[in-house]
Amino acid sequence: MDTIYALSTAQGKAGVAVIRVSGPLAAEACRRLCGDVPEPRRAVLRVLRDEGGERLDQALVLIFAENESFTGESTAEFQLHGSVAVVASVLADLGRIDGLRPAEAGEFTRRALENGRLDLAQVEGLADLIEAETEAQRKQALRVFSGALGERCEGWRRSLIRAVALLEATIDFADEEVPVDVSPEVTGLIQGVIQGLEAEIAGVSVSERIRTGFEVAIVGAPNVGKSTLLNALAGRDAAITSEFAGTTRDVIEVRMDLAGLPVTLLDTAGLRETTDAVESIGIARARARAAQADLRVFLIEDGGDFEFVPEADDIVVRAKADISGDLMGAVSGKTGAGLSELVDRIAAVLGARAMGAGLATRERHRQAMVRGLKALQVSLDTLPLGEVMAEIAAEELRVAIRALDSLVGRIDVETVLDEIFASFCLGK
Repeated sequence: MDTIYALSTAQGKAGVAVIRVSGPLAAEACRRLCGDVPEPRRAVLRVLRDEGGERLDQALVLIFAENESFTGESTAEFQLHGSVAVVASVLADLGRIDGLRPAEAGEFTRRALENGRLDLAQVEGLADLIEAETEAQRKQALRVFSGALGERCEGWRRSLIRAVALLEATIDFADEEVPVDVSPEVTGLIQGVIQGLEAEIAGVSVSERIRTGFEVAIVGAPNVGKSTLLNALAGRDAAITSEFAGTTRDVIEVRMDLAGLPVTLLDTAGLRETTDAVESIGIARARARAAQADLRVFLIEDGGDFEFVPEADDIVVRAKADISGDLMGAVSGKTGAGLSELVDRIAAVLGARAMGAGLATRERHRQAMVRGLKALQVSLDTLPLGEVMAEIAAEELRVAIRALDSLVGRIDVETVLDEIFASFCLGK
């Protein structure tokens, strides 16, 4: 396998820059730059020199032995001064060493997967951790990256392997009298895995929302103050405000961190009957996005009607508290009255939903678990038919095991690997 190298920290000026080298020639690359190879896992200060002996930089150098590094290969890390020129010089010198080449996007992590240091779910968790913008995203990604989903799958797998073994014993001794009826234990094992899968499948939609962000639509009549409220919540002029009705023609989106949750606020066109063709398109889009949103905030004036019925968790507040002077259940984007209470209500609703999140965070996870669940249900339905159907029940269990194996990357994942690793930076 080639030895690869890349800058693992961000491009540009910084206090420190880290260059990582992974592969069989990592120690040799260290020797060429430093003159010696430090003991593994012991940071030492070394002067780095190019092939002509000219000083490149003074850096902290770390060596990781095979099976003790992130990739599972012999690895060297150089913690340099974060100068663009220093980084360029060291990378250029590494490129002149025979057998070394620049890493491709995600190649370090891909090697960690291939060498058994991570499973596929952990790889996806690492990608989410790198992209995490809020506390909820960080916590969720860290749970997956730590291997919690893989451990849960392994528990299910052990139960199913035990169930298959019991059924195989029944098949092998079909011509003899088996002293113990294995069907109660097999049934219990299958039912336990089914319950676990159903719980995880139910939590995928919420987990995916934490990963990609909840959508909260601000809905109301024209000129009721939706855009002003959006600007106040966002802390900037994201939407145009005007005293004239119908200013907002399209859906305006603002991404923000709301009590640790990723939230996209949607400012929608005012809902009313209109003969303006462009405004009609905006209103149609507003209705569609509001219906699809995770939560709706209905902004109404006294005596105003709802354009469509709020759902159970939707929030209704009175608009323009600065004009009415009544702050009870009201909000004002101009003065900020009621804003903190509104944010608390939104956070409470979304936070309660986030409590239902599971470990599985992606549609790929859900599909694998659904395939496994269907196979288990067929196997469970087949068991009461007796020994004659034991082989079919056992085969369905194997189908379920393969579905779980695909979830963590043991089999059938080549088609998704390139897409996953393409999202990584070169140093990962």
